[in-house]
Amino acid sequence: MEIHDVKITVLKRTKTNEIFDQYAVGEMTPQCDAVKEGVEYLSKGIQIPAGFCSWAWSDIQRDVTVLALGGDFPWIKQKGVMISACTDGLRPVIYKLERVPNK
Repeated sequence: MEIHDVKITVLKRTKTNEIFDQYAVGEMTPQCDAVKEGVEYLSKGIQIPAGFCSWAWSDIQRDVTVLALGGDFPWIKQKGVMISACTDGLRPVIYKLERVPNK
């Protein structure tokens, strides 16, 4: 079975101001500071990319796996693409996942 690399791009670090203000404690920032918008990572062999947040990886790994194994998501307009998210309820991050064609 052919396994593709998957490019992971940080699309948006969201703000949940009301929720954050009500529930966050300590020195947390209102946006995730583990990633920056526009930064790209590459998953090779369905492995977590170097420097990628392990919590976010836990959330998006299933979608990376589908793309890496050649699958698509029928509710996404473009084949080989998925929009996925870290499920941090206080500071979610949205990622674009793209299958990289093998050469």
